[in-house]
Amino acid sequence: MYIMKDVLEFLEQLSQNNNREWFNANKEKYLQVREKFEVFARQLIEKISSWDEDVAASQLGVKDCTYRIYRDTRFSKNKEPYKTHMGIFICKGGKKSPNAGYYLHLEPPGEVIPDSMGVHTQTPLSMGGCFIIAGTYKYESKVLRSIRDEISVNGDSFLEAMQQAADFYPEESDMLKKVPPEFSFAPDKWHRLLRYRTFALIKPVGPDYVCGENALDKIAGDFRNCRDYIKKLNMAIEYAYEEE
Repeated sequence: MYIMKDVLEFLEQLSQNNNREWFNANKEKYLQVREKFEVFARQLIEKISSWDEDVAASQLGVKDCTYRIYRDTRFSKNKEPYKTHMGIFICKGGKKSPNAGYYLHLEPPGEVIPDSMGVHTQTPLSMGGCFIIAGTYKYESKVLRSIRDEISVNGDSFLEAMQQAADFYPEESDMLKKVPPEFSFAPDKWHRLLRYRTFALIKPVGPDYVCGENALDKIAGDFRNCRDYIKKLNMAIEYAYEEE
């Protein structure tokens, strides 16, 4: 799909020229790329809405699911003014909600290195390259507690939902060393899940995946395999806020 090819080519150029002078000189090219990217985002929202009733009910627009390319450098040591990636996050209530959802990340190729045990320990945002994620990041403590509550009594259903997400692996770079004491009663087979601090499933993908003619269908199809996982997370998230 040439839309994604054009996006990646622009981001590659931007990563090598991350300054206002270059960006301003190439502003028209950026606007053209952004327009194509937003067309793709709208199509992906429509695809996911066709089988996720919560997304459909949210009636999301492109702005509800995409981000500005301008970086906030006020409190960062990195003063580069622009992001070198573009992303689409489609979830119930939109990107500003606390809900889990479906995220597509586009960035010039990076390297994903498994550790000696074959477990991926990099965080997605440090990997570079393109990847898709089911879940979300930075849960509040009450949300983590609610998710663990659900796992502690229904862990098999979480494991089954994760198995349905073929070719995804769980984000495990920030796990607790031990199961929280209040959940130690749970069966051993659920203990690894109870140590998670981030509940996200990740699938690194290459340029061929996002640039192919059937990229939209492939991405939506992979996300559909994560539907049950997202529903379980959002049920627990909803419980956490209902208790306020």
